[in-house]
Amino acid sequence: QVDLVESGGGSVQSGGNLTLSCTASGGSTYDRYYMAWFRQTPGNEREGVAVIEADGTTNYAESVKGRFTISRDNAKTKLALEMNMLVPEDTAMYYCATARFFWPTSDWTTPSNFASWGKGTQVTVSS
Repeated sequence: QVDLVESGGGSVQSGGNLTLSCTASGGSTYDRYYMAWFRQTPGNEREGVAVIEADGTTNYAESVKGRFTISRDNAKTKLALEMNMLVPEDTAMYYCATARFFWPTSDWTTPSNFASWGKGTQVTVSS
């Protein structure tokens, strides 16, 4: 089990930028093969936003491609999500998550594939 703590959420106007951070501790590097960001709004399913694999490969939800960038340090202790050109539809609680290897990689959007979760950080975008 990896302990994850998110930070960096807040309130911004449409078109603004925010960078979320997640600090990981405990577990092993095998538990952090995938490091990802999810988001959730009340009454809705948790949605995969972006993922970075052990080899640095990244994938994004279609709705954030070209606006969001996921990154991490080589030690896999810090995960970041740079969010640009934010829109009200990006308003959600954002969660950091990690997982061991699973196949196929395209299943990264499935929350049940991730074993460790942070408590979330709220992002609110006003129009």
